[in-house]
Amino acid sequence: MRRIGLCLCLFLPAVQVVRADDDRPALLLTGGRILNVIEGRLMPGLAVFIDGDRISKVAPTSEITVPGDVRRIDIAGLVLMPGLIDLHTHLLLRPYDEAPWNDQVLEESLALRTIRAVVAARSTLEAGFTTIRDLGTEGAGYADVGLRDAIDQGIITGPRVFTVTRALVATGCYGPSGFDPRWDMPVGAEVADGPVGIRKAVRSQIAAGADWIKVYADYRRKPGDRSTPTFSQEELNALVDEARSAGLRVAAHAVTNEAIRRSVRAGVATIEHGTEASEAVLAMMLENNVVLCPTLAASEAMARYSGWTPGAPDHPRIVRSKEMFARALRSGVTIACGSDAGVFAHGDNLREVELMVAYGMTPAQALAASTHVAAGVLDRANDLGRVAEGYLADLIAVRGNPLSDVSLCRKPALVIKGGRIVIDR
Repeated sequence: MRRIGLCLCLFLPAVQVVRADDDRPALLLTGGRILNVIEGRLMPGLAVFIDGDRISKVAPTSEITVPGDVRRIDIAGLVLMPGLIDLHTHLLLRPYDEAPWNDQVLEESLALRTIRAVVAARSTLEAGFTTIRDLGTEGAGYADVGLRDAIDQGIITGPRVFTVTRALVATGCYGPSGFDPRWDMPVGAEVADGPVGIRKAVRSQIAAGADWIKVYADYRRKPGDRSTPTFSQEELNALVDEARSAGLRVAAHAVTNEAIRRSVRAGVATIEHGTEASEAVLAMMLENNVVLCPTLAASEAMARYSGWTPGAPDHPRIVRSKEMFARALRSGVTIACGSDAGVFAHGDNLREVELMVAYGMTPAQALAASTHVAAGVLDRANDLGRVAEGYLADLIAVRGNPLSDVSLCRKPALVIKGGRIVIDR
């Protein structure tokens, strides 16, 4: 990741800010402290001027000359920081303790699931997550593209959405499963086999509006089985090559060590889950700049659904998550925030950040993983994930110091997305 220093222009005369041609009011935030997520420290004495959808100036108030119609917001006692980013969500899913995955995919209408997703998108944004990568509609077709576009057009309220549409799976390697083989059941993703079939599927998803491609590099072959690799090295190579030729990157669901190894060799950008990643494979990820999205919160949620309660001895799922996360931290591999929200409640995305701290990260590392590190994964490190001039005005303000307790981010006092105030508590 490039590390660009914040220009404070401390010794320059006051700068006259010229308004952008935009219908939203200019904002001047004063009195708070700014979280520098790259250096992991708070910076006092600076104001932030927002004009249009971007941060125009970060400097002492005395050095900013603003228009008379600017809206001034006193954030004294608050910490201003970038909006949070979750790289693994499913807006079209709801928690499995409300409805099992099979029931959602097979029984709920596309219209109902999409309407629920509109509510989920708003809950996510109000929780301070201003950007998400939504990693699969799970049987809801291309509804994520419609949600993304509706948000971008201001029709509904939600975070910035990066879509993968249907995700790619091999024949017989995804659900719903366990039915009489005479019946041709719908699948929660797009089935593709062989290099030719995979290239065709990638092309169709890109044409439908995918921002990323997601592949299930391993999965259960039938109910009750453990996961095994599902695509050959040749198939994964073709998938990544086809996506790359269109300028897109690939996220790989991969739990088993061999599936992770194949995915890294193929050139994927992120590994989702990574539960069984060995030290050797983590070293491969580090060498190839492959990022881990550990989805710790989903593992915890699945443990709860099976009867585990907080305070009890760790469920095996949690034991595996802690062991994997410890190996990943030792390896030095880049870790970014990806929670798998949808498995659990949308709006509770911060649980992933809290667990990253509980399992060994410092608060500064976890906040970086959910801001500028995640922005880098999206290839948006130049305009997302920092409080800096020229960056998109996606910001939250929290009461207290999140470098001491990341849970303080749970209910932001202020949420701004693209220069528009979403929450002002």
